[in-house]
Amino acid sequence: MKTIIEPFKIKSVEPIFFTTPEYRVEVLKNADYNPFLIHSNDVLIDLLTDSGTSAMSSDQWAGIMKGDESYAGSPSYFRFKDAVQDITHMPHVIPAHQGRAAEKILFSILGGKGKYFVSNTLFDTTRANIEYSGAEGVDFIGEAGKHPTIPAPFKGNMDVEALKAFIEEKGAANIPLCIITVTNNSGGGQPVSMGNIKAVKAVCHEHHIPLFIDACRFAENSYFIKLREPGYADISVKEIARELFSHADGCTMSAKKDAFANIGGFLAMHDETLAQQCRNLLILTEGFPTYGGLAGRDLEAIAIGLKEVLDEHYLQYRIRSIEYITNKLEAAGVPVMLPAGGHAVYLDAKAFLDHIPVHQYPGQALVGALYLHGGIRAVEIGSLMFGKYNDQHELIPAALELVRLAIPRRVYTQSHIDYVAEVIIEVFEQRKAIKGLTIIEEAPTLRHFTAKLKPIQ
Repeated sequence: MKTIIEPFKIKSVEPIFFTTPEYRVEVLKNADYNPFLIHSNDVLIDLLTDSGTSAMSSDQWAGIMKGDESYAGSPSYFRFKDAVQDITHMPHVIPAHQGRAAEKILFSILGGKGKYFVSNTLFDTTRANIEYSGAEGVDFIGEAGKHPTIPAPFKGNMDVEALKAFIEEKGAANIPLCIITVTNNSGGGQPVSMGNIKAVKAVCHEHHIPLFIDACRFAENSYFIKLREPGYADISVKEIARELFSHADGCTMSAKKDAFANIGGFLAMHDETLAQQCRNLLILTEGFPTYGGLAGRDLEAIAIGLKEVLDEHYLQYRIRSIEYITNKLEAAGVPVMLPAGGHAVYLDAKAFLDHIPVHQYPGQALVGALYLHGGIRAVEIGSLMFGKYNDQHELIPAALELVRLAIPRRVYTQSHIDYVAEVIIEVFEQRKAIKGLTIIEEAPTLRHFTAKLKPIQ
């Protein structure tokens, strides 16, 4: 098999700023060992997130010049709406300035004390918006998803039997929504099978619980279905995506992921009454329903990106590039999430730094080591992000201790990725020198964004 090349040419570039290890020691110290607090100019390879960090295409930049900035009824909105409906077939499309804004609107209406939102795995801002409403988010990841280094084709699947038992225990009336995240970001960027989506839908339909898709990476998930699920090999990714959405009552999406946009998101749904409630709240918080906090040029970029992301040559390159670095790390003995996910490489920090106890945040310690050694910025997805405290203020750890290296779309080349692999392998070889961390300052919600830490001596 020949090398899979990037399905694009580079038309514009921006410089990378090189730093020394000695300089990075001071940077990390001044950032209180939190990568979110590091200036981006001090980062060599930035894998903090794949959200809003994509390189837009020449067609998207051309579309930006067509953006119409009318307050109401802009043609840019209708092109955006058509692009969303072409994939989802959902009649009500509501733009928002990004995915968490769509979530905030939805959960403000459906949430409240005593209610439960169930999911395969909720990501950080989704869970935070649920909890802010007074409700509780509950994850039911399948058994395969609980074992990072043991391969399985659809580790993002929801545990259907656990879902049934929870509905029986809490009552369907107290569960306003079921959410399936595709791909499962907190669970290692792992895909969800069409069979699992159908099974979850059947349970939800029986109990009159709406099913929404968190669709940030719907195209990547659809491509995994084509590759791994029997019966889909000869079906186009676009048709697989349409089938995926056909089983849902609605969806939220951050267009900063699989639409290649630098900003934007939306809500889409079938329920006219709920859509009207969302639009009313949108006007209070985001803007008029035909722009939703976005400039017309952003709506144009999203509309074009939603079409481009379904190009199977792009998806083949995208998935293969993540697999390439994952295989390279596995061959070197690095504990890495297997099989490769769709948008990121996930290191098993608990196994990587097995000498650091969970309450000393091994994932965050590993993030710091990657930055010190190679100027790479990653993010912890473990007990700093998802940990809770009990009544005695003791840490209740997250289910997994992961470090995510999210690969921006169409940004880095293979030589960049090879460098990242080399740094990770070198850090792994020197791992026993890495020390744990303790929190010295934290916010009550989403603490990982702004928390301050220090090394344990």
